[in-house]
Amino acid sequence: MNNSLELLNLSKTYSNGVKALDDISITIENGMFGLLGPNGAGKSSLMRTIAMLQTAESGTILFNGSEVLQKPEEIRSVLGYLPQEFGVYPGLSAWELLHHIAVLKGISDGRSRTAQINQLLQQTNLFQHRKKAVSSFSGGMKQRFGIAQALLGNPKLIIVDEPTAGLDPEERNRFLNLLSEIGEHIIVVLSTHLVDDVQELCTQMAILNQGKILTKGNPQSLTRSLEGKIWAKKIQKAEMSRYQKDFNLISSKLIAGKTKIHISSEVNPGEGFEPIQPSLEDFYFSMLQTQKSKS
Repeated sequence: MNNSLELLNLSKTYSNGVKALDDISITIENGMFGLLGPNGAGKSSLMRTIAMLQTAESGTILFNGSEVLQKPEEIRSVLGYLPQEFGVYPGLSAWELLHHIAVLKGISDGRSRTAQINQLLQQTNLFQHRKKAVSSFSGGMKQRFGIAQALLGNPKLIIVDEPTAGLDPEERNRFLNLLSEIGEHIIVVLSTHLVDDVQELCTQMAILNQGKILTKGNPQSLTRSLEGKIWAKKIQKAEMSRYQKDFNLISSKLIAGKTKIHISSEVNPGEGFEPIQPSLEDFYFSMLQTQKSKS
């Protein structure tokens, strides 16, 4: 079955006046969907709103055509959620904790519960660690355990919030492979500030900043829209302010004592700039820069 999550005109302002969500509308279907944005962009607010952990002031959420803000149990019953940080009970083993969560999720039949827990421990490569306390797990193991608990009950929608932050490269690859495998038949929403996570995994994405969706589409197509428009040059750090003033500078990176800058320009800017093949990171930074120049 092809699942569909529709967000229509969602808005949320906190009591301190911060507008976390500003008229967000987007449709998400089966597969990996990347929600990309800097820290503080509103990603976690949006994830918590979809997961029915906080309410929106206005707007509508439809899941497979059913309005769920008025009936939150309809989406909770098909939802798996891995928040940015989640606590675990000290001393409980992976098997014991999954058993406890499965009971809370209403998986009442003991035999099917045991079979599902064992299958998820195998899928997340944690079966051999099932008797160890989850509190003793490494960061990557905890994230894989988080996916195992999110998958209990065969959800149709999985939300993962900043899942690879702090993981070493090997654990990150293992975790992303697991997510990719899961995302073939259900909706997986991956919220992150890491461009590489979206580029490697997602067939659809959106960029969120200051509570607004700046753009949405296929990562490769969005990147191709900048072909012939991104230029690079190495400069001295002291020259940075002039280049910021004279060009549409979208990013800078220190490499071997020199600063490498990328600019966006429809025509050859001269001054020793070289044309480069754009990356998703270039597209991302150019969108943030465009929004900044408009505000």
